[in-house]
Formats: sequence, C-alpha cells, structure tokens
Amino acid sequence: MGTYTNIPVRYFSLTGKERSILLRRHACHLKYEKAVEMYADTDLPMKEIARLCNVTVEGLGSYLRRYWRGLVLRRHHIDVPEEQEDKVKIIAPDKQSFNAHIKYKESVEACGSLDYIKLNLSQIARQFGVGSSALARFMRLHYPGILQWRERVRKWMGVNDNFQRGVRLSCKKQYAEAVELYRTTDMTIPEIAELCHVSESGFSQHLRFYHKGILRTKRHQRKQAAKAEKVPGCLTGNGRIYKPFQKTDERYAQALALYRDTAMTMKEIVQQTGVPGEGFRFYLHKWHRDLVLERLGITNDADGKTDLRSARKRMKTVAAKYEKAIESLRQNPRPISKVAVGFGLHPEVFRSYLYKHEQQLMDRQGIIQAGNGKRVLRQSNQKYAEAIRLYETTTESLKSIAARLGLIYNSVGGYVRRNYPEAIARHQALLDEAENKQH
Repeated sequence: MGTYTNIPVRYFSLTGKERSILLRRHACHLKYEKAVEMYADTDLPMKEIARLCNVTVEGLGSYLRRYWRGLVLRRHHIDVPEEQEDKVKIIAPDKQSFNAHIKYKESVEACGSLDYIKLNLSQIARQFGVGSSALARFMRLHYPGILQWRERVRKWMGVNDNFQRGVRLSCKKQYAEAVELYRTTDMTIPEIAELCHVSESGFSQHLRFYHKGILRTKRHQRKQAAKAEKVPGCLTGNGRIYKPFQKTDERYAQALALYRDTAMTMKEIVQQTGVPGEGFRFYLHKWHRDLVLERLGITNDADGKTDLRSARKRMKTVAAKYEKAIESLRQNPRPISKVAVGFGLHPEVFRSYLYKHEQQLMDRQGIIQAGNGKRVLRQSNQKYAEAIRLYETTTESLKSIAARLGLIYNSVGGYVRRNYPEAIARHQALLDEAENKQH
C-alpha cells in the first residue's frame, strides 16, 4: 500500500472535483515534460519536437503558450518584462509575427521602391533569399496596397508581365458556396471545407486574401461570444459552436440511449456499454442536463448551482424498482409489509416511498395522519384512541387500561411506542408528580 507522506495536507481538504482537476493538471505536466525540455534546450521546430515526444503539435503549442509563455516569447525573440508576458500576443489576428516581420522586412521595402519596380515578386524574393510564394502570400495578407501600387506603376511604365492579379475566376467559383456558408452560418472553416469538398488550407487562404471583411466580422462575433455565458448550440470565443465533439457523441451514444429510454441505473449502463463512469456522468451533466433533471424528477428550473441530490423527487430508477409492487398493491389491497416481502423490498423503505409519492393509494389502504403528524391505520387509530387518551391523562398503567377495554396489551403497547411517544412522556410526568406529592 502506498504512503501519503509526500502529499500536502491541503490535498485532503479539497473536494472530489478539485482533486480531479489537480490530478489531470499533474498528468498534463508529466505528458509534456520532455517536450518542454527539448523546446528550451534545442532549436528544433515544434513540429519535430511533437513528433519525437509523440504528442500533437496543437496540444504542445497550447500547453507552451499557457504554462511556459516566457520560453515561447524568447524563441520568437520578443523581449518583454516577466510581468507583461501574459499581455503580449505572439501572433495577433491579422497581424504579422515578429519573426515574419524581420524575415520579409527588406523584401517588402524593395517591393515598395521604384529601384526594384522592373523586377517581379519572384525576382525580388530570390534576390533577398526568401521564398517567392511565401513572399507573395505575406504581401497579400499584410501589404495588399503595395501590390496594387506596383501593378499600376508597372503598367504605366510598360513593364507589365501580363500575369493574373487578384482572385481568379475559377477560384472564385470554387469557393463561392464555402464563402457564403462561412458568412451566413456559425460553421468553422474545417467543417465548411469538408462539406463543400474543398481544401481547408486553400479555403482559409482564400478568405485571408480576398474576404478580410468577413474575417473581421467573425472576429468581432467571437469577441462578443467570449464575454457571454456559454450556451449549448451557440458560438464561443474560439469560433466553434458550443457542443460536444462528434467522436464524444459517438462514444456515449449507446449509453445515452439506455439512460434516456430505460430505467437502468448508471452503474448498470456503464457495465453494459463499457464507457467510463465519471466520463459518462460528466457528459450527461454538461450536455444532457434535461435528461438528468427528468430522471431525478425535478420539474422546476434548476441552475448550475442547484444541489441535485436535495432537489431530486421521484427518480426514474426508483419508480421502476417499485412499479410492480405498487401495481400489485393497487390490484389486491393487503398489508404493505406482505407486499414488500413478496417483491424483495424493505418494508419501511417501501412504506416511506408510498407515503411520499402514492398518497391516494395510502388513503385507500386506510392510512391517515394523526394529530402528532404520524401516519397510522384508520382502524388502529379508532381502536386504540380511548386507551391512548386514558394513558396520557391518568396514572393508570397501560396494562390495566388494555384489560379494562378488552385490548391485547402487547398490541396496544407496541402501537403507542411506535406512534405516540409523547403519550408515554405525559404518563411518566403524571407518575412523577404523584410520587412527589406522596413525599
């Protein structure tokens, strides 16, 4: 058995949810530990580091920017005070990165100079040691005005190379449907690219080159969404619709169907489908809260702060458990204890459930509420009423009262002890008072 000598005492004071978050974060740090060392000690690109450490590039990049931002800034040659690291955007939307600015600075200046006006972009790129296609993309994204100026001047000077400038008609037709979907819906670029059967990278580049207004509008929508509360089915700050991933839905599809259409317990569903219990519970409470509330019998509005354990009423699984016994009792009225034993139920628990949810059935059984709030049989209440009145108002023993009224002492004694403990207290007080008067 493991020891707990190295675990801080505060860990044991955390809630189960806080412990789970702490353990997941610890596992995340262990997962990327080797990759962080390579990122800090070598000049290998992040893609190569991710491959060597068997992690995804996206995950590693997100982890580094969140927990090792200083390392990322230093690799990008951005020198800022430590307290301002969180305020610096390494690559801001529609902005050029620090490294790209340094790399293409001289090439951009040459494109905007009359000294190089007779050279095309490919010749300028070769002269300054950069890729021609990369320079063209960089110019279209960040300096489209310089390209338009070069085109006008070269035509005026008669050195036009007759190459196509701007969006090509074939590309415009190819991406027309995708552009319209991106403009009018909340679908992401990958989703639209898959739906329209176009290249994701090509579509993304087409938008950045020729539809910057749409991108600015989308960016504004994401900023507004980031400030608002997340609502399933609505846009979030990262541009995605707030909904579970498709693979998550597929993973829990069978378990969700059983949870929705049957009265099986969570434990039974997990065992039958083989999904993780905690994961399925989290999935239900986050994405299918209406089903959780329905199963717990909660009909009023319950927000995220509501304690579902205390708010639950008639649970679906419990109702299914007692359904056959209740129907049997309804068809053939008889003592509740006998019905409970016949169906393998605990008599008192079954009786308590009937009191709470089947009041009409209990009324048929002849059960009423006594003056002290106890639920008792009407027949027994009438039978023992006079004995109880005499017992709590006189010093005569219950055994004597039972004999005088023709009642069985053990029966009336048990009835009083179960349902009228206050009568016993009053009788004892009368006895004590009588004894004090004698002395």
